[in-house]
This record gives sequence, structure tokens and C-alpha cells, in this order.
Amino acid sequence: MRRGQFDSFKELLGRLAEESPFYKNKFQTSGININDIKSFDDIRHLPFTTKEELRDAYPLGLQAVPDEKVVRIHSSSGTTGKPVIIPYTENDVKDWAVMMARCFELAGVTPRDRVQITPGYGLWTAGIGFQAGVERVGAMAVPMGPGNTEKQLQMMVDLKTTVFVATSSYALLIAEEVAKRGIRSQIHLKKGVFGSERWGEKMRGRIKNELGIEIYDIYGLTEIYGPGISIDCGYHSGLHYWDDYLYFEVIDPVTGEPVKDGEYGELVITTLKKEGAPLLRYRTRDLTRIIPGECACGSSYPRHDIIMGRTDDMIKVKGVNIYPGQIDELLRDINGASSEYQVVINHINGKDVMTLRVEKDHNSSGNDIRERIVDQFKKKVGIHIEAEVIDIGELPRSEKKSKRVLDYRYQ
Repeated sequence: MRRGQFDSFKELLGRLAEESPFYKNKFQTSGININDIKSFDDIRHLPFTTKEELRDAYPLGLQAVPDEKVVRIHSSSGTTGKPVIIPYTENDVKDWAVMMARCFELAGVTPRDRVQITPGYGLWTAGIGFQAGVERVGAMAVPMGPGNTEKQLQMMVDLKTTVFVATSSYALLIAEEVAKRGIRSQIHLKKGVFGSERWGEKMRGRIKNELGIEIYDIYGLTEIYGPGISIDCGYHSGLHYWDDYLYFEVIDPVTGEPVKDGEYGELVITTLKKEGAPLLRYRTRDLTRIIPGECACGSSYPRHDIIMGRTDDMIKVKGVNIYPGQIDELLRDINGASSEYQVVINHINGKDVMTLRVEKDHNSSGNDIRERIVDQFKKKVGIHIEAEVIDIGELPRSEKKSKRVLDYRYQ
């Protein structure tokens, strides 16, 4: 436990009770007396905050400071309901830049690097957050934003970009384009900082090998600050998170009870210093685990594991719960199967039919891969599926996040 962390937690509770209309009401409704919180063990008695509550607070119900202290807003995409609008104070923006800079420093980025930033700017947190971190480190920011792959490659070659920031899906698209055009010898990339979606070891390996770079997995979410609340170091044995700014818990997503360090569950985050829209025990829906012990890199910041999936990513087929992370792990052990896949689910003649479409490496036998996929899925997941094996590049590529599950049962 970082020294002073509980003091920061208690200070946060005081601010919420005094300054946040959202939490004032929440504490009253829940019958919470913040003076009863004497230790970290008592935190489990405090209420969770959910995404649904944040949506219900639209547009600015989360704001905990006067308007004159708000210098910026950001917003979630709102693709599955009302967007969540998060106000930021000057200190919030500064703290976020500090965390982003720590991420780049842990990834070995220096003032001599040129960092090409491809995530979107605007209401989304990604682009501007990365840029603030790059500039604080003193590196050269190349603020490309999303899309226009032709221009991305031109700037990458001409400016001798050394660090590439993107979603993993777009990184794969760029890697394939570099290979297709035969320009590997013309690029100067050394590192990639990728986030915004869960991705498996095969995808990671393809990007790493095709671009010849070291890859760092960065994590974050708009509701907290944005990207940059954790990143893996050069040992790639978990993501270090900034526990002087954030308190992490991992809970059983069904019971809400804490799990032991090392066990997987849902990540819950409390912002210790945020002013504009502080959050208490926010249920992220992301599945991970706290990694106990010290990292070989020597950093004092604790670690969580890569994001294995989301509680709302789960699909239920023939009574069995299936997470995309299970599919990643299964494909990892099948020779010839590539990283890219798509799940298609239909309801035919009263039964669920799941088809797993998988790309194969060049020169691999589609029939052999198909048989192994069907066999391993039955053994490891427990249901029979159909498998379709196609050539690399036949599944759609994305400049943002790949859509991997197409469920037509309820349409």
C-alpha cells in the first residue's frame, strides 16, 4: 500500500460528501456515513458507481466543482446509450498529463523520439491525452488522428517516426500495409503503444514481427481520465498503474465481493485526486487481476494483468458463457491459425448455431485448421461449433476497434 493512499481516500470521501451533488444523494440514499470508513477493509461497505448511473447523470450531473473551474469536457462514444460527459479542471488536465508522461517514460520514450498519434481527437480522450504526455516527455508529437492510411505511411517514412500510437486493430492494418508495399526498410519505428481494445498474443506477435518493434499495452477509460492510467514496462509482465492517483480493486462481478490478489475479476477504480468528476468505486466491466509481488523492472508502482475481456463482452451460446479471451487463447495454440477471427451467431430451426471464421497463415491447410478448431472448442469450451477458415486479409480491418462478434439471434 502506497504511503498516504488511505489519507487520499478519506479526503476524497470528504470532498464527495461536501461538493458532489451526485454523491451527496448517493450517500443519503445508501445510508452511508463516511466517518464509519476507518480502514481499507471498510471500503467494501461503500456503494459502487455504475455506467448506467453516469448515463443517467447526463449531461453534467457528475460535476463536483463550480463552472468557472471547468476548463474542458470529454465524452464517451455513447454507442450503447446516452454518452457520459466528464468535466476536467486545470489540475485534472495536469494530473492526466503526468500519468501519460509516466507511461511514455516507462516505455522508454525520450525527447529524441518522434511519436505518431493516430487515435481520434475531439470529445474522445485518446488523441489529446497522448499528445499531452508526448509533449510533457519532450518528444516530437505528430498528431495525425485516425484514418487516411496513405498519409499515415507517408508521414511515417518521411518524418522517420520512431513511436507509433494506435488501437491494436489499426496497428495490424498498418503492419499489413507495410508488408504489402514492401516498405519495411523505409520505416524507422522502434516502439508501439497500443490500447483501447483487448487483443491476444497472436495479434501482438504479428504486429511486433511485421513492424519489427517492441510493443507496450496501455490502458485507460474516459470515465477515469482517458488512456494512460496504466502501461506495461519492458519486462511485459503486467501493467503498472499509478496508485498515487488511483485506487484499484478487483471484485467478483456477480457477488460484488473482493477477490484475492492473483484472482481474476472485474476491475473497480476510485479516483483519489480528480476534481471535476471524481468517481468512487467505479465498476469498469473490464476483467483482469492484481499481480502480487514486485516487478523485475524495479518500479514501485503495482501491476494489474492485461484486460482479458469485459463482463458485457460475454456471449451465451447453448447455455455456455463464452468470452472473446477464450477464443484468443484457443487460437494461440493452433498452428496456422492467424490472429484475426469473427464470431457469427444465428438461431436456426430452434437452435443456436455459432460459426467461428478464422484467417489462416499462407501455406497452411484450411481443412486441418478447421478440424482442430472444432475439436478444441468442444474440448475447452464445451460446445460444438462450425468453423470457416479463410485467407489472411478477408476479414474486415478497422481504423478503430474491430467488431468480432455478430449476433443475429435477436434481430
